[in-house]
Amino acid sequence: MAFVTGLLLIDASASALNNLGGIEKERDANTVGVKHIQVYGDGDYPYVSAQAFRYWLRTTLEDRFPVWVASPIYREDKIAYTDANPMKWWDDDLFGYMRAPSKKESAKPKRDLNQATETTDTITRVSPFRVGTLVAMKSVKIVKDFGTMSRHEGDPVPHVHQFYRATLKGLWSLDLRAAGTFSYRNKTGFRNLDSVREGLAKQQQLEHLEQAKAYRLPLEVRQQRVKTLFEGMAHLEGGAKQTLHYTDVAPVLTIFAVTKGGNHIFNHVVTTTDRGKPTINTAALDEALRVFADELLSPVYVGWVRGYNDQERQAFESYLANSAAPIQLSHPREAFLNFAESILVAENHHWME
Repeated sequence: MAFVTGLLLIDASASALNNLGGIEKERDANTVGVKHIQVYGDGDYPYVSAQAFRYWLRTTLEDRFPVWVASPIYREDKIAYTDANPMKWWDDDLFGYMRAPSKKESAKPKRDLNQATETTDTITRVSPFRVGTLVAMKSVKIVKDFGTMSRHEGDPVPHVHQFYRATLKGLWSLDLRAAGTFSYRNKTGFRNLDSVREGLAKQQQLEHLEQAKAYRLPLEVRQQRVKTLFEGMAHLEGGAKQTLHYTDVAPVLTIFAVTKGGNHIFNHVVTTTDRGKPTINTAALDEALRVFADELLSPVYVGWVRGYNDQERQAFESYLANSAAPIQLSHPREAFLNFAESILVAENHHWME
C-alpha cells in the first residue's frame, strides 16, 4: 500500500482563476465574482475548486501528451458521463467515474458511433488521484475591475469582475496500488467493473486478484500511466480569466513523497511567516519526518522556484546543509519529472504492489 502524498502552491499575483458567475443584487448588473470563503472576523479566502484543478490537469495531459488516452464523453439531457472503461481509457483509470445503464434513445446513436462500452449495471470508481480545494494561505481583499465594451457607436456597455492577489495552497494524493487495479466487488463505491467489463478483463488476460475480487493491468502499463500523470503536473496549465490576468498556474512550490498510508504528512509543513509570506516550517518538517519515519518509502521531493520568496528559500537551503533528512531540492518541474522517472526504477516497483 503506497500513496504519493503532496501539496503545491500557486502564485496568483492578480487573478480570477475560478469564478462563480454573475452576482445578484450588485450595483452593476453585469458583475462576475470569484469563488471565495468568507471567514467571520477574518476576511475572504479566494479558492480554486478541486474540479477546476482536475480539469486543468486533464486538459494539460490531453493537449501535451499524445500517449495519454482520454475517455470520450456522452451527454443525455442534464447528465454527462465518460465511457467508464478504465482498462482502455487512462483518465477513467486515474480520475474515476460513475456510470449507470441508460435507456435514453437520444444518446444511443452517439454511443454506437463511438463504439461505447455497453453498461449492464451501475458502476463507480473512486478516483485514485485525489485533490483538495486550493485555498488562499491568508485572507485578502477581493477587488473589482470596472471595464467597458466601447468598440461600437453609442454608449459603452459596462462590465465588472472581481480578482485578487494570493498564494493558493492545495493538497493532492495518488493511491499507487489503485492505479490500474479494478474491483468487481458488489459494493457501492467498489464496483468498478460490470459483467461486460469483467469479460473484457478476462479477454485481455489481465492479472486476476481473486481474493481482492479485482483485475490488474500489467506493471509496465500502470507505470506509464502514473509517469505521464506526473509529467502533466510538471507542465500544468489552465485557469479562468487568462485573457485579462494571465496567471501562471504552474506550482511555485511543492513538497511530496511516497508514503505507506494515505494521511497527509505535509499538510502543516508549508505555512506563512509573520509577514504572511509562504515558507516551509522546518520544525514542523522535522517533526513530520520523525513521526512518520516508518511510513516514508521515498526521498522527500521539494520543488521551489528561484525568484519566489528567495529569502525563505535561502533559509531552507541553510537548513538542508545542516540536516541529514532525505530531501531533494530542485525546481518544481524537475521535482515532478524526477519522480516520474523514479516510477520506472526496478527497486521502486513495490510501490505499486
